[in-house]
Amino acid sequence: MEIDLSKITLRPFKPSDVDDFILWAGDDQVTQNLRWKTINSKEEALTFIKDVCIPHPWRRSICIHDRSIGFISVFPYSGDDRCRADMGYAIAVKYWGKGIATKAVKIAVPQVFKDLPDLVRLQSHVFVENKASQRVLEKAGFLKEGILNKYTYIKGNIKDLVVFSFLSTDTPPAAK
Repeated sequence: MEIDLSKITLRPFKPSDVDDFILWAGDDQVTQNLRWKTINSKEEALTFIKDVCIPHPWRRSICIHDRSIGFISVFPYSGDDRCRADMGYAIAVKYWGKGIATKAVKIAVPQVFKDLPDLVRLQSHVFVENKASQRVLEKAGFLKEGILNKYTYIKGNIKDLVVFSFLSTDTPPAAK
């Protein structure tokens, strides 16, 4: 399946995304690398969209032809730490390996720095074994900084993370 990457867009979530949302958020392969659990019903999906996605400070639906196929989120810090934010993302399994996540990150980075004027550092933490996500960040211009050993628990397991960063002074990624 060839995807026209020029058709990839980011937009805020809306309740009408519920049917598309459950297709990927209800997939254990997608949620295995996320802090949130797999969504198991349409009602749960709608509640998550309304209570988590819509009010989030910077969460966007990754879309093809305005259909939600994943998300990208930025978690800005506050106070003296307002200079940094964490970024995470995921897409439906059927779109893995097609350049879509890379395209979404490249679209998001300049917009995030525009929307969060105090931001200097955008960072992403990726499980050591998630090589595909590491490659997405590298292709989008993020710098691999190192490994955080035994850094966090996720779904009952302690994990090593690779930390990547993109600074406001870095060259913006080309969105192609």
